[in-house]
Amino acid sequence: MGLVDKLAPVHTANELLTKFGSPLLLLYFRWYVAWVFLKAGLFKINDWELTLTLFEYEYAVPFLPFELAAYLATFGELVFPVFLIAGLGTRFTAIALSVVNIMAVVSYYATLAKGAGLVWHYLWGSMLLTNIIYGGGFLSADRWLRSKFQQQVML
Repeated sequence: MGLVDKLAPVHTANELLTKFGSPLLLLYFRWYVAWVFLKAGLFKINDWELTLTLFEYEYAVPFLPFELAAYLATFGELVFPVFLIAGLGTRFTAIALSVVNIMAVVSYYATLAKGAGLVWHYLWGSMLLTNIIYGGGFLSADRWLRSKFQQQVML
């Protein structure tokens, strides 16, 4: 039995893991990050006065008036996660949430850097980057829509 024959089961197992594991991992990344941002958006609209106060005095959003920054952040945290969960426009949505994530880090860096908060933003950024690179995967609305439109074009 040669080396190639000995490695064949490993190769087959790797193919199965890639075929079935990748879509599940991409789905998990989408749902996890979406839930984090959606919770933040829901918290913001739950107490809008507190949100405006935080954006005025605590967060240092560059180049934007605090009210506009509060509205944009809340919009991004409530709308984009819904699309990300469905896997609809996954790459665009992941880029949009990455911008929200980066703005949160830039605006609140001094406080985040003191504790472990910055690490979470790195994690979410990595998960979003994975979806930007690979898309939504097999378990996404993007995949379903692509298959529907490709069938119609072929007919």
